Amino acid sequence: MSISSSAATGTASNTSLTILIGRVLLAVIFLLSGFGKLTAISGTAAYFGAMGLPVPTATAVIVGLIELLGGLAVLLGFQTRIAAWVLAIFTIATALVAHTGWADQNQMIHFLKNVAITGGFLLLASSGAGAYSIDAKRG
Repeated sequence: MSISSSAATGTASNTSLTILIGRVLLAVIFLLSGFGKLTAISGTAAYFGAMGLPVPTATAVIVGLIELLGGLAVLLGFQTRIAAWVLAIFTIATALVAHTGWADQNQMIHFLKNVAITGGFLLLASSGAGAYSIDAKRG
């Protein structure tokens, strides 16, 4: 039995819409977090310094830029597979650096949240940005 071209097009359209919604949902947390870090560098640097991270001000700027620019790339669907890989690695690294105090239930929740977000980025890296993206427009 064959699928009509209109049904196949509808399925592709629904898939692209679902990917777009997923991209928006993944991007929001990184856009907000990156913007927050970059607009409060001194506070972010103090927090990173208290965690023992090296060169806290530079680390705050780098982390803020990764989050903001990576979130923007995912949102727009620009170089999506690369951005998704970068954010997947970044997110799992963040979980392992900042959220391993699993005796604290809040830290365990943050760790598992990061693991789940990493899974979303790996799916996005595998599937690509879908039709509603800069990547699709560029070919």
